[in-house]
Amino acid sequence: MCSPEEAALLRLEEVFSATLARINSFVLQPLLEAAPEPSDPWGRECLQLLQQLHRSSQQLWEVTEESLRSLQERLRHPDSISLESLLLLHSADHVLQVHLEYIESYTSCVAVQAFQKAVKRRSEYWQGQRKSLQQFLSGMSSEGSVGTALVQALRQPLTHHVQHCMLLLLSLRDAVGESHPTRELLVHAATVFGNLQSFMRQELDQAMATQALWHTLSSRLRDVLCTPAHRLLQDSQDIPVTVTPLRAERVLLFDDALVLLQGHSVHTFDLKLVWVEPGQDGCMFHLLTPEEEFSLCSKDPQGRVAWQWKVTQAVCQTLRGKKDFPVLGAGLEPSEPPICRYGAYTFRAEGRFSQATYEGEWYGGRPHGKGTLKWPDGRNHVGDFCQGLEHGFGIRLVPQASEDKFDCYKCHWREGSMCGYGICEYSTSEVYKGYFQEGLRHGFGVLESTPQTPQPCRYTGHWERGQRSGYGVQDDGDRGERYIGMWQADQRHGRGVVVTQAGVCYQGTFQADKMVGPGILLSEDDSLYEGTFTRDLTFVGKGKVTFPNGFTLEGSFGSGAGRGLHTQGVLDTAALPPDPGSTRKRQLGLGVFPVESRWQGVYGPFQDFVQAGCPGDLQEALLGFHVQSSRELRKSQEYLCCERTHPEDHAGRMEDILEELLQHRAPEALQQCLRKALSNSLHPLGKLLRTLMLTFQATYSGIGANKHLQGLAQEEVKQHAQELWAAYRGLLQVALQCKGQAPEEDQDAETRDLQVHRLMLPLVLPSFYSELFTLYLLLHEREDSLYSQGIANLSLFPDTKLLEFLDVQKHLWPLKDLTLTTNQRYSLVRDECFLSATECLQKMITTVDPREKLEVLERTYREIEATVSRMLGQEHKLPMDDLLPLLVYVVSRAQIQHLGAEIHLIRDMMAPIHTGGLYDFLLTALESCYEHIQKEDMRLHRLPSRNSREPW
Repeated sequence: MCSPEEAALLRLEEVFSATLARINSFVLQPLLEAAPEPSDPWGRECLQLLQQLHRSSQQLWEVTEESLRSLQERLRHPDSISLESLLLLHSADHVLQVHLEYIESYTSCVAVQAFQKAVKRRSEYWQGQRKSLQQFLSGMSSEGSVGTALVQALRQPLTHHVQHCMLLLLSLRDAVGESHPTRELLVHAATVFGNLQSFMRQELDQAMATQALWHTLSSRLRDVLCTPAHRLLQDSQDIPVTVTPLRAERVLLFDDALVLLQGHSVHTFDLKLVWVEPGQDGCMFHLLTPEEEFSLCSKDPQGRVAWQWKVTQAVCQTLRGKKDFPVLGAGLEPSEPPICRYGAYTFRAEGRFSQATYEGEWYGGRPHGKGTLKWPDGRNHVGDFCQGLEHGFGIRLVPQASEDKFDCYKCHWREGSMCGYGICEYSTSEVYKGYFQEGLRHGFGVLESTPQTPQPCRYTGHWERGQRSGYGVQDDGDRGERYIGMWQADQRHGRGVVVTQAGVCYQGTFQADKMVGPGILLSEDDSLYEGTFTRDLTFVGKGKVTFPNGFTLEGSFGSGAGRGLHTQGVLDTAALPPDPGSTRKRQLGLGVFPVESRWQGVYGPFQDFVQAGCPGDLQEALLGFHVQSSRELRKSQEYLCCERTHPEDHAGRMEDILEELLQHRAPEALQQCLRKALSNSLHPLGKLLRTLMLTFQATYSGIGANKHLQGLAQEEVKQHAQELWAAYRGLLQVALQCKGQAPEEDQDAETRDLQVHRLMLPLVLPSFYSELFTLYLLLHEREDSLYSQGIANLSLFPDTKLLEFLDVQKHLWPLKDLTLTTNQRYSLVRDECFLSATECLQKMITTVDPREKLEVLERTYREIEATVSRMLGQEHKLPMDDLLPLLVYVVSRAQIQHLGAEIHLIRDMMAPIHTGGLYDFLLTALESCYEHIQKEDMRLHRLPSRNSREPW
């Protein structure tokens, strides 16, 4: 059996459905049909509101009809159709949504007086419809306006329906009992309609208050503020408040904005970007906005509470993007707005952000977090912000006058300025990679232009306040020369070296980009000029030229138009031939640029980073970052993302790095740990090494591959190894400090040098070896050429003839008491005995580590000695007189190319601890062999042919 409440619900739905149909026919349809197409914006907006109301009314009628049919089916078949089949029960939320849409459309029309405006356009028609309207209303006065009647006709039936529906659902709930399966559905439906009643009352009150507000404002203010979306929540005319330090005659709180009125001026604050802070005074509270901070002060604490609560709830509602249900401040969402938010705002005040639109994260009224700034002139900035300023990594695009040309800055920022490592790509095709301070290039950096530019150049070095200053290297593509030396105010200034593509080298003092005073010039043929130069580096004044053959020319030099170089002086041809090393091996820059001060701009940021305790948030700013190519960035708007590699994505977090150093402090483990660190470009040590490699290549490759720079290069490599060891020690001390452990004691110079040569130099040297060894090759090219000729001559000897020629004692030969055929005798000496020593020595060129090269030399010596001992049948120690000829034999058969360059590199790079020891002795012996082979002067008629089988 169906309950009386269900029957009452059926009648209620029938009446409401019929009423909605009549409203649609007699009110909404005539409003739309009779109203002409308005020409003014307000009229068009009112028409759109009425059209939306008509659609929502139609949807409300359709859902009411559906509910009515479900009730009818239930009443006709109470035994087979359960109570829960009623639409009001199983789809209560859907019914609620339809009602809310109708209420929103209706209140929007009320707020902007859409009914009154529509009636006013066809007043005669609607005067005739007054009697038709009375059938919808109870107690309608004949003296009321038609517009008011329309408002009541669209509201009263809905209010009556919602109220009675809630009461009937409550009655039905009580009638079914506690254990009925549909009780929870009834409770939910009754709650929905109860909340809907409260919500509708609030919405109607706000709409009527908003409508009344417009009558109190001037037409100018009304045109600015009157929109269908606005709902007045509080007016300072009802609860007075004053605004400080801003001036306002009236304060209006809408559901989406706070408005301050001062005369004809309107200050509107989007509630999404309004933060409420309680004040210390009981009658005052503070408001923070992107550009303003002000306070609202009431006459009493009660007024302050009312305003603060209304503002707070309105902010919460705006941030959620929907109205609270059932009433303002009574929803399930938090009643306190979050201090961190996301929003967009266009700055109006003067300043760097003027007219720029910021979209992103906010904190306490300031851009804070990740966001994007866009200016009207096309500039934009995307990245991290802190307390209203660019802070952290960010990308800025600055359009240039040329079409589709931008300057692109990918950099770290601090308090609004570029600070830290950055990559800047300019529209001029120049690229700068390096450090900034307060928006200017400062510290170490590389500025490079493409070869296609009118004046291609590349500068690698130090900057100060945006200008080249300090030690730096610059390539001039037009002139084909490289300058290595000091800079000041963007000009060459101080001691410097110029190397040209033709192999000519200058060293002197520069001032205002020109060479002044005395200097030296080394030409490609090893001629040396000492004297003064013109500003374009030609001879002038007193000077002295020393020729490779030892002749000297001393006097006054000059040049004239079309006359070339002329001189007046004394030519001395009686001088003895000079030592080849006096001019040909002369080294430039030594003592001029102290090695420890050349690249402080590279070491400095790392040292600052370590002294600060290696904070993770500064790792990228100081050590650099990886970023996709500018070509890809400029193809689309994706440049705003800048997909760079984060350290934490590649096990490069500072916590992990420091922890790993603590776990690998034993010598063998430490060497593996350092090798791994130096090979990882995201590790601080690896990043530092790669930057040093960049400076080394910029100085000594290409034009800089000049033999007169070998001294500079080799001392630079050793300095880099020391600095990297100091960097490791600094990281270790930070790691110990983080774990609360006592720091290690500072190392003395001897211990430090030992560790540098034993651990760090072997790991570092391969990174610089290519450029460094090239300089050794060039410096010792002449000696190596003589050595190669000597090797070629010695290779013509059969083994036994060579042993005899080298005066090797015959009792040391490996043929004693052996019965061999002639063919066996020919190769036995080499193949059976000294081949192992020869092959061992050849391994010297398979490594770049000086210590390993010395170990190869030692093993070669042991192999020679072991061979002799086997021959003699007893252990035998070779004296130097016996060792040298045998070693010359092995060296000649090993045929190591560029042995002179190898020997000198080993000598320069080996650890000081080996000086005077076995390694030093063996290296000296190898040097003697090298010199001996150079001096071999064998006449061709004494040499046997290569195919000779002459017995020994």
